[in-house]
Amino acid sequence: MRRNRCFAWLLLISCSLGVAHAEDPRDPYKFFFNETWGDFHEELNNAKAQGKQGIMIFFEMNDCPFCHYMKTNVLNRPAVQAYYRQHFLLFSVDIEGDLDIKDMQGKSMKQKDFAFREHRVRATPVIAFFDLNGKKTYHHVGKTTGVEEFMQLGEYVVSGAYQTMPFIRYKQSLQQTQAKDK
Repeated sequence: MRRNRCFAWLLLISCSLGVAHAEDPRDPYKFFFNETWGDFHEELNNAKAQGKQGIMIFFEMNDCPFCHYMKTNVLNRPAVQAYYRQHFLLFSVDIEGDLDIKDMQGKSMKQKDFAFREHRVRATPVIAFFDLNGKKTYHHVGKTTGVEEFMQLGEYVVSGAYQTMPFIRYKQSLQQTQAKDK
């Protein structure tokens, strides 16, 4: 009996440590963003083949404190990484970058031109969602308040709610539902 209790305690402690470890922050460049050669036309085909809803692009800049906040407080969370990777292919674009990329139609250009000319990104971060045809379905300018709001943003796009209401109204409806449930 004593032996079984010791085993049960060891199992409980191991599981607890495993859960704590699973929630440890992880590098967003390894666990959130997908690797790419910068061909977004090809990435749309990859997203289709993988059964994703589309792609998400995180437009960022090196010295942006709000981008840094997102990467160190939100995009590094395992639950966020799992949810977003389940539904989207995820990419980062440097709005000042000189790397050559291809846009959704396969047209070559620099990252900075893709950001500024194609998508009018002037402030960072911008979180842009694209459907499987390369059409921008929704974009969010600025950082989110944290993990909860970023998860709501993902659910807003995944559920298709962006087609019928603004994000602010979507969040308000969630808050009202939560208040009723209490």
